[in-house]
Amino acid sequence: MTETLVARGTAGAVAVAWDADQAVTALYSANYRSLVRLAAMLVRDAGTAEEVVQDAFVAMHGGWRRLRDPDKALSYLRQAVVNRSRSVLRHRAVVEKYAPKGLPDAPSAEAGAIGELERSAVVDALHRLPARQREALVLRYYADLSEAEIAATMGISKGAVKSHTARGMAALRNVLEQFS
Repeated sequence: MTETLVARGTAGAVAVAWDADQAVTALYSANYRSLVRLAAMLVRDAGTAEEVVQDAFVAMHGGWRRLRDPDKALSYLRQAVVNRSRSVLRHRAVVEKYAPKGLPDAPSAEAGAIGELERSAVVDALHRLPARQREALVLRYYADLSEAEIAATMGISKGAVKSHTARGMAALRNVLEQFS
């Protein structure tokens, strides 16, 4: 059985009749890296970001026949990545809340490398923002999505996107001014 997918690549939008395997493979090839970067900005961990994105692709493949509009497959994937990132953050918060307090461990080499990445003033300031403001800014300025795409991805109205973005930019400015 074939489905129709519009894959947005470097050459523009091209309509092709594909089955789920071909469609998800094409989406994966064209969008995996950008979705991992999006998830990494939200969950602050490259390994977890890759898992989140892979899980989103697996779920899309399993539910390909239930996808109402295959033209919106990329939008569905973005929304799945944001929702799964939120779940990861909620799970982390619960684990941290109930984690036993022990002696601090020596940081690993990986933690040192991640620490170097997180020392960037902008990234640090971004992490200080409330979750919705951070998500709106990452989707707008990092993933380069329109307000309508952000609204669909976050499950909020376009007005709320504007509000979260404006408040996030103001808070980001304040935090960055304190660093300098």
